[in-house]
Amino acid sequence: MSKNISAGRTPKIMIESIGGDLSLVGWEGDEILLKADEDEMRVNQDGEQVTISCDDDLALRVPKAASILIGHIGGDASIRSLMGDIELKEISGDLSLRDVNSVSIETVHADFSLRGARGHLFIKSANSDVSIRDVDGNVTLETVADDLALRDVRGNVSAKVAEDVVMYLTPQAGNTYSVTAGDDILLVMPPKTNATLTLNADEIDIEWKGIENDEEATSRVVTLGDGSASITLNAGGDIRVSNQSDAGESAEDFGNFAGIGMDWSGFGERISQRVNQATQRAQRKVEEAARRIEQKTREVERRAGRGKVALEVGRWNWDFAPKGVPMPSKSQASDEERLAILKMLQEKKITAEEAEKLLAALEGGS
Repeated sequence: MSKNISAGRTPKIMIESIGGDLSLVGWEGDEILLKADEDEMRVNQDGEQVTISCDDDLALRVPKAASILIGHIGGDASIRSLMGDIELKEISGDLSLRDVNSVSIETVHADFSLRGARGHLFIKSANSDVSIRDVDGNVTLETVADDLALRDVRGNVSAKVAEDVVMYLTPQAGNTYSVTAGDDILLVMPPKTNATLTLNADEIDIEWKGIENDEEATSRVVTLGDGSASITLNAGGDIRVSNQSDAGESAEDFGNFAGIGMDWSGFGERISQRVNQATQRAQRKVEEAARRIEQKTREVERRAGRGKVALEVGRWNWDFAPKGVPMPSKSQASDEERLAILKMLQEKKITAEEAEKLLAALEGGS
């Protein structure tokens, strides 16, 4: 169902709740256009004040200067081309904003993306990844549960992030930028930056002409140019500062960061450690399975003389007594079985879990 409402060029729109997804776009028209299932939508108007709720998906076209207050969105939301302020209490799904003014958000439970804001951005709690680009005003992020990608913010920045942060900034004289991250921080700035950097991390790497690195330092204060902007970074992992615009070109490894031109070259140590740990755990499982196979095959060889021994794991069917060929001696049968199974493990034809199934089959002798 489509419904038109005339509420002037600067309406105040209150969306109490949306059960599904929300699409909200500002346009040059004077009317509000609503599209939703007639049985699911409720609309009340009092002059310029319009109150809306919908149990399912809702699409809105509103005058560009409309101000928006939203209570709860149950699904995802896309908001575009608004000059009025936006206030949102809670959204359960992803939120995407483009070409807006000032935005205040209490809680976003999934991913958040903003590109183009003429005013300020405030988020109290973001429970997933956050990607921000091209903001004229200040950015305040009280809590980000996952990663933050931030680029071209012309106001002050304050953010507390649980995991990784990547920032492309052109610091403005007199501005302050304060970021705390649970893991790594990558900061990329122009070569002629004027800023005072206060850095605290497990390891600090500064790729900047005229600045020497101190491999032992976990805390540094560095002045670039006249030092007129203040940047404070605290990282639970590493900090890397660079003036190379291509400081890394593997942003696709970090999901949402690919679209914002971010990268994490040189930040592979933490990832490598996790991979090595997983590899070691897998290797221990294989070795344990091999030891158990060796023990069980010794038991199987004692029964092998009674007939054919055939084992099936997944799509692999192994017959250790080919037709027309006598069963080998006990020691030969044990070696053949053990080597065949270990070869399967080594060539990744079976997993450690499948090896366990193989053990069970050997133990049962069938």
